Amino acid sequence: MGSPLHSLFLALFFAFFAASHRASRSPVLAQKSPASVDVGVVLDLGTETGKRSRTSISMAIDDFYALHGDHATRVALHFRDSDKDAVGAAAAAVDLIENVQVNAIIGPMTSTEAAFLIQLGDRTHVPVLSFSATSPALSPAHTPYFVRTTTNDSSQVAAIAGVVQHFCWREAVLVYADTEYGTGIVPFLIDALQSVDARVPYRGVIPSEATDAQLDGVLRELKAAEARVFIVHMLPDLALRLFRRAKKLGMMSRGYVWIATDGVTSVLELLDRQAVLEAMQGVIGVRHYVNRSKDVTNFTARFRWRFRQDNPTVEPADPSVIQLWAYDTAWAVAMAVEKLHPTRSAFKSSRSGNDSTDLFMLGVSQTGLALRNAIFVTRFRGLAGEFRLVDGQLQSSAFEIVNVGGEGETTVAFWTPENRISEHLNSTASAGLKSVVWPGDSTEVPKGWAIPTDGKRLRIAVPVKHGFDQFVTVEADAMTNRTSVTGFCIDVFQAVIDSLPYAVTFDYIPVVNSSKSYDNFVYQVFLKNFDAVVGDTTIIANRSQYVDFTMPYTDSGASMVVRVKDARSKDLWIFLEPLPIDLWLGSLAFFVFTGLMVWVIEHQENPEFARKPLDQLGTIFYFAFSILVFAHKEKLTNNLTRFAVIMCTFVVLILTSSYTASLTSILTVQQLQPMVTDVNQLLSTGAYIGHQDGSYVVGMLKRMGFQDDKFKNYSTPDQYAEALAKGSANGGVDAVFDEIPYLKLFLSQHCDDFTMVGPIYRTDGFGFVFPRGSQLVPDVSRGILNVTEGEKMAAIEKKWFGDRTNCTPQSNSLGSSSLAFGSFGGLFLITGAVSGLALLIGLAKFIYHEWDGLRTAASEKTSLWKKTVAVLKHYHDVEGPRPCLTLKRDDDGELDDGDLNQIAGPGHAAGLPQSPVSESDHSEFSFASPEEGMSSTEPSSPYHDATVDMAEIREA
Repeated sequence: MGSPLHSLFLALFFAFFAASHRASRSPVLAQKSPASVDVGVVLDLGTETGKRSRTSISMAIDDFYALHGDHATRVALHFRDSDKDAVGAAAAAVDLIENVQVNAIIGPMTSTEAAFLIQLGDRTHVPVLSFSATSPALSPAHTPYFVRTTTNDSSQVAAIAGVVQHFCWREAVLVYADTEYGTGIVPFLIDALQSVDARVPYRGVIPSEATDAQLDGVLRELKAAEARVFIVHMLPDLALRLFRRAKKLGMMSRGYVWIATDGVTSVLELLDRQAVLEAMQGVIGVRHYVNRSKDVTNFTARFRWRFRQDNPTVEPADPSVIQLWAYDTAWAVAMAVEKLHPTRSAFKSSRSGNDSTDLFMLGVSQTGLALRNAIFVTRFRGLAGEFRLVDGQLQSSAFEIVNVGGEGETTVAFWTPENRISEHLNSTASAGLKSVVWPGDSTEVPKGWAIPTDGKRLRIAVPVKHGFDQFVTVEADAMTNRTSVTGFCIDVFQAVIDSLPYAVTFDYIPVVNSSKSYDNFVYQVFLKNFDAVVGDTTIIANRSQYVDFTMPYTDSGASMVVRVKDARSKDLWIFLEPLPIDLWLGSLAFFVFTGLMVWVIEHQENPEFARKPLDQLGTIFYFAFSILVFAHKEKLTNNLTRFAVIMCTFVVLILTSSYTASLTSILTVQQLQPMVTDVNQLLSTGAYIGHQDGSYVVGMLKRMGFQDDKFKNYSTPDQYAEALAKGSANGGVDAVFDEIPYLKLFLSQHCDDFTMVGPIYRTDGFGFVFPRGSQLVPDVSRGILNVTEGEKMAAIEKKWFGDRTNCTPQSNSLGSSSLAFGSFGGLFLITGAVSGLALLIGLAKFIYHEWDGLRTAASEKTSLWKKTVAVLKHYHDVEGPRPCLTLKRDDDGELDDGDLNQIAGPGHAAGLPQSPVSESDHSEFSFASPEEGMSSTEPSSPYHDATVDMAEIREA
């Protein structure tokens, strides 16, 4: 801050500058005096704010004409004291209009006083410019001669809501004065909080002249509630008293959040410094941002010197933003007056009167409208920022978020409409707040709510059930007259509460007949009869309209259970069931193809495949199907057929193994099939449907098309089983619809005779019920996640439902399916390719060696059919090779009779008639010893590579 000597120097400089400027003007202008324009100023001159504003306005007029000494007008200020009263402010305004005939009025200080003055200004067409009346209830749109040269209180609500959103608080309590100023911001603040998903559960309304007892009463009510975020909007003196009482009641401690609006934060320097630091430690404040430029620094130094001159008994302080707005307001009036050049006699009276206080005797300003319009279009860079009016009021650009702590307030963030909250002004790279010291000297961000510590315990309603008591059981002890509540749902809730980082006290309250209608049961929370509901309560849409649910802690959805029947076949042809018809036919074709391939390749080389046509056909089928039992006796001589048969045997091994396993399953394993498969079957047959008492599935079934007379309600799993066993024809039901947790429990007890079928109609499972907006819901939901993801939930389920793995789900044995052709498609493909390739290679080899014979046989025929028959006959007639025999002689040099039988046949054996074959027949061939090779009178077949010496045979 500047020294008094420095301030005096600046004042003398401006005075010298103004005098020099006037001296330099032309003699003609110097001789003409400026026109005086009267402007009234209504302030609370008994307050320090009023005194400081008077100094600021006076300095503005002096500075303006020091810089613009050549202007043709001069604003003459007429100060009046409102005496801190709306009536006093109105009386002062009447005096200024009636007796001084001012062209405009600057002031008053408060919104309550301004409400009177702006009505007077509208009647007399005198513009009323207020630099401190911020209440949104005062609207320039409704009072055209009202000019707000400060910002509307509603402009700060977005910044306040931004702070609430940044810390993820879901509730905030408004604490405001019951005045025009206090109530004006309320609807705007509620809308802003709702836009960031925060609500206002209740309000604390403070009388404008509240005593300490009244303040304590309101604060105790707030302390007894859950919310711990309070937004304070009232005049500074009343706000300081409120914080003092809050500290005395322990509400300025750890866990509490206090947010002060601009009306309090902007004038903290005017309050008792020691009292502020003692009572407001940890308070977050929002105030308009003012750039501390050189002009502001210079003005601050001069203001302190001028204020000391005007008020010698008052300790000077730095000007607040209110004084900067007051300065800019007076400057804007001076600029507008110079543009307009209004005359001194600016009023026109409709009649003359002797009573100056008679409002109806006041005249109408002839220059008021023009002056107001001139002010509307005035633009300049003021001390508080850019002076620009939109719709008759100043527009805000940025807000500063401060934290009261230590030795004063610290700026922790800024808020702008473009960047929202950021650590630095006009920066998007550092979103967030700096470190904040909260009440209780804590740096940990409060969660914004707490369970009241005044002894209040949560009233938790639990249903009294007559079945499925594994979920909730209520038992009364006649001896002690105490009621115990146990069950799966109760254990889960207790585990969740134990996982919370804070204590929650509660009492279970059993509700009789609650199971008849769970909708009505849940609705009791909305009616505030209970604080929560713990039980087997399903999360559905219509219930969530008036209560809040936690995260689900069980499986979701609803389905139906039906009776099952044994579907095992008893007919004579059961052995055909393991394989479908396509697999039977495919296997048959595969075996025939394999036999044909073997015959084609082995026919020319293997004597076992070179017999009569019928014998050969039988050999083909016998070989093919004997592979199934690996019993074929034919010896294979070609490597191609050997390899192909190996692949075929592999396929047979897999196929027979699969067939055996499937047939065994069909004959031994129980095959259960549901007696009802879908809802449409139930609708078409008019079957009866079962459901649990009070279940929401009744409404779901009605929407599916079931009639009321088809419903039967039950309470226990045993009743379900009995009704399903009877069936609709015998007074029971064909299906029972219920939620998944109940059906799982039912099937765990009756797993042999019933099964769950059909689609699952999705819901969100079981959840705990709390009132709308309850702060417990997020924490309990997180606790549910922690419990369900750990081993705790498994232990609770085992405790109440047993080991469900002991009962095999029926779905594993329902609808046994036979093998399919596609299951073996890869094997058939590989083996078929190998067999086909072997067949092609064998045929290619035959054609290569027998090409001449094939061509000769085909050329002798004319038609295609005859040619084909001739080729096939040639293929069949061409004999394969004979094995080369080693003829042994006995001790006398004679050939062995057994060897001769193999060569000559049985007709050449000793002692038997000779074969009718003539010598000429044998002359076709000449046999030589193996050393001499083989010769023939005609070309021999390449297969004729085994020879014997017929001469020796004849000698023998």
